[in-house]
Amino acid sequence: MVDMNDVSRRMDASVVSLSNDFSGLRAGRASTTMLDPVIVDAYGSKMPLNQLSNVSAPESRLLTVTVWDAGLSEAAEKAIRDSGLGLNPQAEGSVIRIPIPDLSEERRKEMVKVAGKYAEASRVAIRNIRRDAIEAVRKAEKEGGMSEDERHGLENEAQKLTDSHISKIDDMLAQKEKDILSV
Repeated sequence: MVDMNDVSRRMDASVVSLSNDFSGLRAGRASTTMLDPVIVDAYGSKMPLNQLSNVSAPESRLLTVTVWDAGLSEAAEKAIRDSGLGLNPQAEGSVIRIPIPDLSEERRKEMVKVAGKYAEASRVAIRNIRRDAIEAVRKAEKEGGMSEDERHGLENEAQKLTDSHISKIDDMLAQKEKDILSV
């Protein structure tokens, strides 16, 4: 039998993940969460920057990243530069200083595009969860675990969950766009 509470929980996790991604897109002040999406090639695998370093915001327009392993400073600096956040890090030994520039209109539009990409990735994740749930429901029906009416009911419930979660994502995106574009 398909557990719709589990389906809902997985969809909620996608929405929470999007919220975390959005927290990294800041329009004004420097925030340590800005660097949460940054992934560094370290020790032969990809690791989040915040697992390799200490990120702090000593001023409203400056972030500092203290990399624990000095050998990874260069990789961390490159990952920040290539992250698509429009930041220009400057390394000083194991400390990387990242000045947060004022956002130009063009940069704000770029950030809205990044927010849109994050939202679309979350929508795709939710649709994949729906697809998996519907496949499980159809498999259970085929194996004689439920009637056709039960299958239709569960498929409709999965679709309703999908619609409500995608609606939440759209609302979050609209709010984030408004935050980014307001000067």
